[in-house]
Amino acid sequence: MKAILCKTHGLPETLVLEDIPSPQAGAKQVVISVKACGVNFPDTLIIQNKYQFKPELPFSPGGEVAGVVKEVGEGVKHLKVGDTVIAMTGWGGFAEEVVTDGSRVFPVPPVFDFKTAASFAYVFGTSYHALKDRAQLQAGETVLVLGAAGGVGLAAVQLAKVMGAKVIAAASTAEKLAVCQQYGADAVVNYTEANWREQIKTLTDGKGVDVVYDAVGGDYAEPALRSMAWRGRYLVVGFAAGDIPKVPLNLALLKGCAIVGVFWGEFAVRQKQDNQANMMQLFAWLMQGQLKPHISAEYPLAQAAQALNDLMQRKVTGKALLVME
Repeated sequence: MKAILCKTHGLPETLVLEDIPSPQAGAKQVVISVKACGVNFPDTLIIQNKYQFKPELPFSPGGEVAGVVKEVGEGVKHLKVGDTVIAMTGWGGFAEEVVTDGSRVFPVPPVFDFKTAASFAYVFGTSYHALKDRAQLQAGETVLVLGAAGGVGLAAVQLAKVMGAKVIAAASTAEKLAVCQQYGADAVVNYTEANWREQIKTLTDGKGVDVVYDAVGGDYAEPALRSMAWRGRYLVVGFAAGDIPKVPLNLALLKGCAIVGVFWGEFAVRQKQDNQANMMQLFAWLMQGQLKPHISAEYPLAQAAQALNDLMQRKVTGKALLVME
């Protein structure tokens, strides 16, 4: 089978496409014939050895796959050969086949096409865990989403609306903000403009926002923290801007607010039943038409490096996918 391999840590140009043996299922494992694989920000980190998980070299990046079960190992009861599934593999998905623990694999209704399935779980799973479990978002509250046109950002915009909140979407271009409005944002701000904090103050009648969803970090973090309402919740989701911000902790004191970490991958491992319940709710909303992944770019396996570079250069709106032929 063909696979994109990371043999030495570095930027996407260091990845290689090679033929390697097909994987075999061990006990409690499943082999999946990959049909599509989401391209996500952690993929850009894991190949540089900058992510929380550090697989041994060589490995394939790609932690979000959709495909068909090819082989089921001993002890796997909830799946059979031929099932349409999604899997949160961590890595290994930039390949024609992947083996992973059965607990990471979920059957999906056949009404979901592979592209939708491969673009759904990671971003919506992260954002629902953030808003529901970490922020305990309530209907009527106001959410500011930083990086709102990205994969997790657009998911957060949609979910916050489904959960009854008012959404202010922040992004860097008029084109990206227009996409946010298409997916339900009540108001938008361009955070490259000097007065974006004043715009948030006006939009909230001086109260500030109840929840900040920050997948960007960098220079946007402190202004967003200063824009919080009393007893707000600041969600630390990721650092797409590259820099991990250092914020004045006196702001948390003055606003009585909480700075809350969001690590969906670890939540899914530690609280499997809670994560499964979240996923079932997300599937229900998807089937009801209340949620929809935004896929802006598709690439063949051989162009994986280009897909990752486009993501790093913030050229992707919503989701990018690798699609197997």
